[in-house]
Amino acid sequence: MKILVTGGAGFIGSAVVRLAVARGHEVVNLDALTYAACLENVASVAGSNLYSFEQADIRDRAALDKVFAAHRPDVVMHLAAESHVDRSIDGPGDFILTNINGTYNMLEAARAYWLGAGKPAGFRFHHISTDEVFGSLGAEGQFTEDTPYDPRSPYSASKAASDHLVRAWAETYGLPVVLTNCSNNYGPFHFPEKLIPVVILNALAGKPIPVYGAGLNVRDWLYVEDHADALLCVVEKGALGRSYNIGGENEAKNIDIVTKICALLDEMHPSGAPHDRLISYVTDRPGHDLRYAIDPSRIRTELGWRPSVTLDEGLRRTVRWYLDNAAWWKPLQQRHGVGARLGVKA
Repeated sequence: MKILVTGGAGFIGSAVVRLAVARGHEVVNLDALTYAACLENVASVAGSNLYSFEQADIRDRAALDKVFAAHRPDVVMHLAAESHVDRSIDGPGDFILTNINGTYNMLEAARAYWLGAGKPAGFRFHHISTDEVFGSLGAEGQFTEDTPYDPRSPYSASKAASDHLVRAWAETYGLPVVLTNCSNNYGPFHFPEKLIPVVILNALAGKPIPVYGAGLNVRDWLYVEDHADALLCVVEKGALGRSYNIGGENEAKNIDIVTKICALLDEMHPSGAPHDRLISYVTDRPGHDLRYAIDPSRIRTELGWRPSVTLDEGLRRTVRWYLDNAAWWKPLQQRHGVGARLGVKA
C-alpha cells in the first residue's frame, strides 16, 4: 500500500511510519512539525525509497489537496492531533483548531481525492483516536466500542468531536472509514512531557517526580510498537465503518507505574538510588478521570490481534531506551512548556 500518515513525526505516528516501511509499504509522512514533533523519530527510515516527507499543516486545506494530488495514497492513517491534556486545559483553542477543524479538512481533502479518483475500492480513511472520549470509569467495567461518549477535558472533547465527524462523513458521503480508540501509549520516542518520560528523566536528573493527587488514577498501558502493529492490522483487515478499541491489557495505577520505573532505575542506573525518594505528590489536574480500561474483545475476535508486550517488559525496554538516547531527549527538554507544570489554570 501507499499510506499517507498524518502526524508521522510524532510519538505514535513515527512508530507507524517505521513499522509500515519495515513491512514494505510506501509511506508519505505529513507533519506540521509543531513542538512535539521530531524528524529524528523517523531517521531510521528517512533514506528508504519507500519513505517521503511533506511538511504541511492539517489546518491548511490547500496544502492537503496538493499532497493528495502529488502522492495519490491508497490509505490515509490520520494521527495528527494535539494530545496533551494539561496543555488543553491552559490553551483549548489549539485543540479545537487542530483536532476538529484539522480533521474536517482531512476528511474533505480525502473525499475530494477519493471522488476524483473514481472511488477506488481499496481506499480507506483510518481515524486514530483515544479511549478518553468515553469519560471516566469507576472501579469496575471496561470501555467497549458501544460505550457512550462522555469526554471530560478540552482534549478528549476535541477528539470526540473528530470521531463524530469521521462517522458523519461515512454515513452522509459514503467515505470508506475505519476508526480506532486506544489506551495510554508508552515506549521509545515518547515526548518528554507525558507521565512515563517525565518520571524517568526527572529521576535521572535528581528532580522531584510529580504525582498528581494520590496517584490512584488507573490507565491501561499499551506499548507503542504494539499499537502500531494493531493500527496496520486494522487498516489492512478492519471492516469499513467499524470501530476497534485497542488496549494493552495492562491496567495499573499511576503511583504503581512510578514505583516500577524507580525500581528499574535503581537496577539500571544505581548511582541515583533509591529513586523513589524523589516522589512528590502535587495538586491534581482539574477533572482528572479516575480510570480508563479497554475491552479489546472485538479486535481480538474479529482481526486476531492482541498485544505482545507485557507492562513489566515494556517499562524495562522504555527505561533502557531513555538511558541510551540522551542525545534525543535533551534537546527536546528545551522546547516551549516542557518541564513546566501545566493544566492548573482551571
